[in-house]
Amino acid sequence: MSEWVRKLLKADAKLSAALLVPPQRVFLSLMLKIVAHSGDSWFWLAGLFIVWLFSTGEWRQRTVFLGVGLVVMAVMVILLKFSIRRPRPEGEWGKIYRITDPHSFPSGHAARSAALAVMGLAIGPPWFGLALALWAPWVGLSRVALGVHYLSDVVAGWLVGAVMGLVALALKPLAMQLLAFLY
Repeated sequence: MSEWVRKLLKADAKLSAALLVPPQRVFLSLMLKIVAHSGDSWFWLAGLFIVWLFSTGEWRQRTVFLGVGLVVMAVMVILLKFSIRRPRPEGEWGKIYRITDPHSFPSGHAARSAALAVMGLAIGPPWFGLALALWAPWVGLSRVALGVHYLSDVVAGWLVGAVMGLVALALKPLAMQLLAFLY
């Protein structure tokens, strides 16, 4: 690893540590944990499945599109995480993440929230896209504040998610044709 990369990683770790919220700030920590978990993949996939079950027409198509987009984006994030293998920051919170996914770069939660925001802004009613766009930054920042990611993990996650959201939108006409064929 080159010297400038070492310096960059050290600065990233220092800035990320400065953004940590101490556990004594109980209410703030609780709020951050709720926001951090709101970006969990199981939460979104289960929620999209429930909306799909009880909807018709455009919302049904939107949920399938968003679900497929999230799965494809997740595969990309996993490939990057296991190629780069950057360990998570030391910390106590988020043991489930530390056990099931010990790699931090890029942040899957940040990627998921950015992909949802990009896709939601393009395919949803304005309130839906705006809600996702306002929510997405908080998911990533909460992950840094709770100590399960470095700031660079989150920024990279947002970039990966935004790009994957744009790719999904570019492929949307093809996906909609396939969905029409399947229905």
